[in-house]
Order: sequence, then C-alpha cells, then structure tokens
Amino acid sequence: MTASAAAFSAADWRETLNTYLRDEIGKVDQQPQLQASMAYSLLAGGKRIRPLLYLATVAAYQEIVPEVDLAIAGSIELVHTYSLIHDDLPAMDNDDYRRGRPTNHRQFGEAMAILAGDGLLTLAFQWLGRLSLPQAGQLCGILATASGPQGMVAGQAIDIHQTGTSLDSLAAVAQLDALKTGALLTAPFQLAACRLNLSLPTSASLVDFGHHFGVAFQIFDDLQDIHSTAAKMGKAVHKDQEEGKNTYPAQLGVVGAQQALAAQVAAAQTALAALPENWQGLQQFLRYFDGEIK
Repeated sequence: MTASAAAFSAADWRETLNTYLRDEIGKVDQQPQLQASMAYSLLAGGKRIRPLLYLATVAAYQEIVPEVDLAIAGSIELVHTYSLIHDDLPAMDNDDYRRGRPTNHRQFGEAMAILAGDGLLTLAFQWLGRLSLPQAGQLCGILATASGPQGMVAGQAIDIHQTGTSLDSLAAVAQLDALKTGALLTAPFQLAACRLNLSLPTSASLVDFGHHFGVAFQIFDDLQDIHSTAAKMGKAVHKDQEEGKNTYPAQLGVVGAQQALAAQVAAAQTALAALPENWQGLQQFLRYFDGEIK
C-alpha cells in the first residue's frame, strides 16, 4: 500500500497499522502469558493518532515504505500503550477500565501488567534499532527523549507529585501537559523529519504544528472528561476533579478552556500553512476537535 499527500486516509492506514501490530506482537512468543498481556492492551483498539500523524507526515513528502514506516509508527504506539498500562496501575491512576474493558492489571495481575508495559517499551526500540537506515540511532534517541525522563515520564512524575495540590498558574499546567502528553504527540513529526532528512525550516514548522496539536489534544481530553460524567450521590462528577488533577478547565473554566482549544487549533492551522510542501493529509487530524470548538 502506498499513499500520497492528497490521498492519505487515516482510516485505511489505521487498518493497515492494526494488522501490522497484530502480526508483529504475535512474534513475541518467548513467554505466552507475557505475550497475551502485551497483546491485550496493544490490540484493544484506540484512535492510533500518534502513529497516524507520523504516517501522514511521511505521505506528504513521499510514498510510505511499509517495512520501514510501519515499524517506526508502530514503535510510537508501543510506547503509548506501555504508558497507558502503567498509568492505570493502582500506584498511579488506579483505573479499573480502559476502552470499555478491564485494565491490564485487572485482567492479568499487577506484576504481569508491569512486565507487559516494560516489554512494550523495550520492544519499541528493538523495532527501531533493527531498521536498515542510517538514521536508526537518531530515531531511537528522538523516541527515548520524548518518552523518558526529559519527556513523558517527567510529566507523569509531576502529575503524581502535584495530584491533590493545585498548580499555581496556567503556565505550570501547560508545562505538565507539554511533557506528559505533548512530548509523544510532537515525536511523530520529529521522527518523520529525521526519517525524511527534511530541511530545518520545514522541520520547525512541523514541530510547531505538533506542539499546538498536542496542547489542543490535552485541552480537548480535559473537556471530554467533564462531559463524560457519572452520577454519584445525585451530582455529576468526573474522575480528574475527584482526584485533584491539574487541568485546563480547572484553571480557565469550561468556556475559557474551549476558547483556549480554539486558539490552539488556529495556531496549528497557521503552522500547517507555513509548510512549503503539500501537507493536506495533516489537516484531517484537526477535525478531531470539531465537537468541542464553539
């Protein structure tokens, strides 16, 4: 399957990616229970936004090479899935359900869930490291920086430390989210820029788009958390507020958060317009936020 900038279909490539993930995780056969636990979360569905952002960026510049680009895209999803498994653990967010079914630790036990997350994380770098590309080492470094103690893990640490304690400014919330959520949403563009040897101006515009998309994604997620409320003692409550999480609505109110979301989407569109090539394939991802922008 190949794609061009004008023809990139997120739905089609999501199906192709899911097939790739299912086939590749099936090759992890050293320990059946570990493989089952890893596959349980990896193949549980999901939007696959992070790997699709990578694939759409590559498709805007050249044809997708499945044996290379699906491995890179898949590595991003492996890291994302590992983070969800560990986020759900009792020591972290203590969630019982993910995507409509029991979380990994509820299905396989805490120890196996931890190992499944560890397995997915390290498998991501195995996939990148085996690529016959001169940039393979750089790709590993980009993903490690985005997902490790200078990126996503740092954000998770701040989140745990500050849960129940209100951050004193919107800038502090933005810093938290830029690390916990934004780093792994910017990584697809950094990886694509490295893979394609893009010019510095083009790379900078792509990363700028990724930054604004990541902020918008987090604000949207915060607002969705409010809307997906559950009745409790006759009152509408939502999990993040119950647990004292630091969110955009907590800082700005719902209307203010909706306005901030619209501003971030507009900034992402501006970044996209600055790109010199034909990047319409990325425009479709901004429609993700249509239900929330007023």
